[in-house]
Amino acid sequence: MTRSFHHIAIWAFALLSLPMAAGAAGEAKTLNVLFIGNSFTARHNLSTVVKAMAEAGNPGLTFNRTDVIYGGRTLKDHWRLGTQNIVKQSTLTEAEEKATIAALEKDAADPKDKYAKSALARHAEVLAKLEANRKPWDIIVLQSYRDDIEGDPTLYAEYAPKFAALAKAQGARVILYETTPNTQNPQPLTKVPDPAPILAKERAIAALAKRIDASVAPMALVTLRCQTQRPDLTLRFVNDAHLNQTMAYLTACTLYAAIFNQSPVGLPIDSVTDIRTMETPTHDKTKDRDGNPLTRKFSDKDRADLQRIAWEGWSEFQKLP
Repeated sequence: MTRSFHHIAIWAFALLSLPMAAGAAGEAKTLNVLFIGNSFTARHNLSTVVKAMAEAGNPGLTFNRTDVIYGGRTLKDHWRLGTQNIVKQSTLTEAEEKATIAALEKDAADPKDKYAKSALARHAEVLAKLEANRKPWDIIVLQSYRDDIEGDPTLYAEYAPKFAALAKAQGARVILYETTPNTQNPQPLTKVPDPAPILAKERAIAALAKRIDASVAPMALVTLRCQTQRPDLTLRFVNDAHLNQTMAYLTACTLYAAIFNQSPVGLPIDSVTDIRTMETPTHDKTKDRDGNPLTRKFSDKDRADLQRIAWEGWSEFQKLP
């Protein structure tokens, strides 16, 4: 069975498994989706853009999204900070959560460990609402961040399977959201980037996805396609190393394709708003880090091109050996 047909089968099964209110035909479906990552998920409230696309493209669907974000952290860091407990919240025991809190209390004693302090507050809330949060996840999105480019295996290849095993035990599908901070261009391009290292990375991600039975948002490949077809578009800020609104839109379209195994072409969502504003003495809250409007509304052409490029890039990834 090819990867493309394999994912079609997975999504068909997922559709049949979606919770149905009172089990009646035609009633609204719900997806409970957990996004695990850092600022590459937090910026532009990315999961809310995916939610808007999901509900626009699937009438009657309620897309419930939850983010677990630690700035600059990788999946290895998330594991240390106990995010795996949130993955398995439907079966998490009080003893397990108390043990995680005890470990984090030791780490939080280090005044330099701000992430342990943040995680400690999060897990105190998890413990307080343990029984109220027993609903299992339908989809879990695992974001990479520089942990997928060095080492054999990479740290991403080491920790994504750990999270995936817990996700699958809860009956959830896994999406690998591959970021590509090293290839996002802050300026228009005059030549196409070398595809060889990008394709090598994508083959490694494809092998990982096959091993753990996951879908992928292959942003390195999608970015390359965008840079090839629309070299005039910039994909990161000049004054900030993060993905800009255009790259966020492209990423949301690709996540849509990975989640639903269907094209985002034709979706009406046409704007993205960043959450970080311009750093100036006046602190203009309407401008992004490059001094442009915080919200970018895409022209019909740009919207159509980005949707098409995301789908073509995602489809190309399915054919990788």
